[in-house]
Amino acid sequence: MDQSQAPVLEALAAHHANPLTTFAPPGHKQGRGADPRTLATLGADVFRSDVLATGGLDDRTASRGILEHAQALMAEAVGADRTFFSTCGSSLSVKSAMLAVAGPHEELLVGRDAHKSVVAGLVLAGIRPVWVDPQWDAERHLAHPPSAASFRAAFAEHPDARGALVTSPTPYGTCADLAAVAEVCHAAGRPLIVDEAWGAHLPFHPRLPTWAMDAGADVCVTSVHKMGSALEQSSVFHLRGDLVDPAVLKQREDLLGTTSPSTLVHAALDGWRRQMVQHGRALYDRALDLAGEVRARIAALDGPHVHGREDFCGEGLAADLDPLQVIVDISALGTTGYRAGDWLRSHHQLSLHLCDHRRISAQLTHADDAATADALLAGLCELVAAAADLRPAPEVHVPGPGRLRLEQVLLPRDAFFGPTEQVPIGKAPGRIAAEMLTPYPPGIPAALPGERLDEDVVEYLRSGRAAGMLVPDSADPALESLRVTAGNGGR
Repeated sequence: MDQSQAPVLEALAAHHANPLTTFAPPGHKQGRGADPRTLATLGADVFRSDVLATGGLDDRTASRGILEHAQALMAEAVGADRTFFSTCGSSLSVKSAMLAVAGPHEELLVGRDAHKSVVAGLVLAGIRPVWVDPQWDAERHLAHPPSAASFRAAFAEHPDARGALVTSPTPYGTCADLAAVAEVCHAAGRPLIVDEAWGAHLPFHPRLPTWAMDAGADVCVTSVHKMGSALEQSSVFHLRGDLVDPAVLKQREDLLGTTSPSTLVHAALDGWRRQMVQHGRALYDRALDLAGEVRARIAALDGPHVHGREDFCGEGLAADLDPLQVIVDISALGTTGYRAGDWLRSHHQLSLHLCDHRRISAQLTHADDAATADALLAGLCELVAAAADLRPAPEVHVPGPGRLRLEQVLLPRDAFFGPTEQVPIGKAPGRIAAEMLTPYPPGIPAALPGERLDEDVVEYLRSGRAAGMLVPDSADPALESLRVTAGNGGR
């Protein structure tokens, strides 16, 4: 195929050159009805390009096949059999993949470090999760993706499981041995879904970790807005092989997705694919070299420790590391990542990717350059000098890895939709959670609907909230009470 083409962008340019007089949505009519104050902030071109996909960009029957052409180009660019665009983010894409593999009350092997969107898929579909424990770094209180051996053991114990789902890379940049996990799945005749939300860039440079399709995954979900050049909510999911029916996958996406997809999002996805095919190698040559320089400069600071492969990769840890996720342990400064991140934003206008009880992280992409790197280093240098002002930080009580795992008592769906009650957080241990409790970012739930809460996890959440942890999905934003199942079944 001609990878210099960008069908959505080209159709949009043709629409601009010969605009329609439309009597269909969107109601702003290419910005003519938009509030001038809104236009002043967003720009007129946003509204000018906000047109219907079918009946606007294409005709009533989509006879030109614009979107299908763009998706086929994307599939060829990354070596997939089929590619689907999503304008609802990878939160929708991963649910579509899950529902294409398993149905109500069927089992699915899932790494317990999964994103909250995966848990939402379990709730919606009534899938029975078989949790596969991550590889815990007890010293650093960090989870890396589960091992192939753990998936093999789970299949041996649950031979009727319909497939497996693993998250790789994690938000911390650590990667599973996907080739080994795929081999385990395929030996059982089951598909592997990879939530590769943080890996849109991986197909486009050999110095990056192996991307899921090259490792043998059957379905790969990618958030192009995270590490690519597309707009927020941009996602693609790719399919390879015959273990997942493409018609079923498309129907599941239709079930969950919007009937009013954003042409702006589709156009940005289309343009990003062309950019990567034509210039991705050179762009990531520069980005990776810059990441190496940034890492070396942080390592020269007194106090912060920038994590590398020597910390995160090896036996019992991760198989690989994306060097563009620059993870910095600041525990030696005597403060938390929450306080450090807030300080850097308020004092240096720096917005970081991830802050936890002991780390901050800077996500580098092909868009970064010497100026952004200098701004980051200037902020970190002053953070070191100002660390005394950020002490003492409230302590977060992080239990050991074995004590972070809770007993799954009920299906997530049954707990979430069943009778519930709100109880003071001090009375929550021993009760069954009826909500997700998710420190965010990175968005990995500490407790799921159907899990029995215990003292350790409740104290982790309580102390974390007091230290600045964000738990946005709790029914009580202050986390003074928790939602649990009601009645005798709640104990």
